[in-house]
Amino acid sequence: MQIGPHLLRNNVFVAPMAGVTDRPFRQLCKELGAGYAVSEMAAANPRVWASEKSSRRTDHAGEMEPKAVQIAGSDPQELADCAKFNVDKGAQIIDINMGCPVKKVCNNWCGSALLQFEDLVERILHAVVGAVDVPVTLKFRTGWNRENKNALRIARIAEQAGIQMLTLHGRTRADGYTGDAEYDTIAAVKASVQIPVVANGDITTPEKARFVLDKTGADAVMIGRAAQGRPWIFREIDHFLRTGEHLPAPLVAEVRQLMDEHLRAHYAFYGEYLGVRTARKHIGWYVRDLPGGEEFRQQMNRLESTAEQLRAVDGFFESQWKYGERLQYRLAEEMLAA
Repeated sequence: MQIGPHLLRNNVFVAPMAGVTDRPFRQLCKELGAGYAVSEMAAANPRVWASEKSSRRTDHAGEMEPKAVQIAGSDPQELADCAKFNVDKGAQIIDINMGCPVKKVCNNWCGSALLQFEDLVERILHAVVGAVDVPVTLKFRTGWNRENKNALRIARIAEQAGIQMLTLHGRTRADGYTGDAEYDTIAAVKASVQIPVVANGDITTPEKARFVLDKTGADAVMIGRAAQGRPWIFREIDHFLRTGEHLPAPLVAEVRQLMDEHLRAHYAFYGEYLGVRTARKHIGWYVRDLPGGEEFRQQMNRLESTAEQLRAVDGFFESQWKYGERLQYRLAEEMLAA
């Protein structure tokens, strides 16, 4: 799998997710087997480039290459300028967001709202590709709503504009994240273009990844929500795709260490006050399907310091030893059912 000059180690990617795929999380996913990761989306509006939030979103210091920044906006020139700004800061790949379905984004005619205006899409893609000397990719959806699916036309426009990879989420903007992703449109897009196509949407297990690749003919899969709290899913999927065999659940001792390293990197990135608060969701995701996880999550959300969080998380994973040396997700399900 290759994007421009960048040869990737596998075809299992991390999806950009606002508030999730910050630098510490991207780096962790790459260390645990992801072949590629894209930053949270950065606004094209130049008035926010210097803000603390935007600066964090495009911070790739020390991150495993290639370093990819996703940009979002609706003005071709602003997006072109934003792409140049980020390349000057070290971005090696620029990804254009035309997939986000969130109302706050779409109300500003950004994200997947752009799919309604194919002429504007064409102008944006040409402007960004022409502005930088690094590969430009596009993430988009199957259409605005189920009555107006235009992914095939968007894909052809993108290929003609010089886009070097397409990532297609198998839902429309109107679907949001509800219902099931469909893969027939992704298969049709893959058959219609010569550039790599990445399938995205509802890929939650190694078996589902294999099914989606076979169903669509896509070159890669992109994992989003399934990686929240389970960043080792990338090595699990990669191993299954290569061997047809499953890796065992991770060792409690390994996850205990990973959590400690992730949290310390997270606190260093955000600082004490913001770090404690933004870490809560990550901790909640890690423990949600483990025995005692929900009770622990509620207790942990009341802690106010990084030191308290670290001690609590360490204690929680110490308690998991009584269930076995590996994480016991099924046991949690059985306990809840009882």
